[in-house]
Amino acid sequence: MPRAEGVSADHPAARGEALAFTPTAVFFDLDGTLADTAADLAAPVNAMRLERGLAPMPLSLLRPFASMGARGLIGRGLGVGPQDEGYEALRLDFLSRYEAAMCVHTCLFEGMADLLAGLEQRGIAWGVVSNKVERYVRPILAELGLLHRCVGAVGGDTTPHAKPHPEPLLHVARLARVDPTLCVYVGDDHRDVQAGKAAGMRTVAAAYGYCGDEPPPPAWGADHLVQAPRELLGLLLP
Repeated sequence: MPRAEGVSADHPAARGEALAFTPTAVFFDLDGTLADTAADLAAPVNAMRLERGLAPMPLSLLRPFASMGARGLIGRGLGVGPQDEGYEALRLDFLSRYEAAMCVHTCLFEGMADLLAGLEQRGIAWGVVSNKVERYVRPILAELGLLHRCVGAVGGDTTPHAKPHPEPLLHVARLARVDPTLCVYVGDDHRDVQAGKAAGMRTVAAAYGYCGDEPPPPAWGADHLVQAPRELLGLLLP
């Protein structure tokens, strides 16, 4: 794996090390980590732009904001933030459009199907913890054929707190009946690493994901960093 900028030579990600232990469970963020959902998340904001006489934005410009959901995509695509007048109407419009077509282009990242199968073959539980509301998380996993296979599908509203608070991760660990300190959390946002560490889990930064605009993944302080989904196979299933 090419060393990511800002990762020192003694960082586990730079050395390509596998985990020093076999996890009892591995949990994934959804958008930008387990599944590539960017095209379906970008579609509503581009439809809203067209209605306003604006040209659609390239997916490459919207993709980094996909993990931020409506707030990030409306901000990037329409230049309106939560503090602005009219934002709430735009947010509701965005969510209505998205809920109507959540899984048109959404698919697992290459290598993820093999990883999930490998975890299951080794008796390692896996689940999903997203900041997307649960009523979106579960149908997407169902469409991908995964809902019945995971030990938990936790959304941003499943518990009283969303990431970076650790409670969603502690909640899924309770569902799986596992010790959080023997688990791994994989995510493509700084909040994922913060939540994982606060929950006592080993953390993996998915630098192939959406990752927002700042800070860059090597600065998140994750225990491991991967540049492609298939690198998770070598890390989690050596």
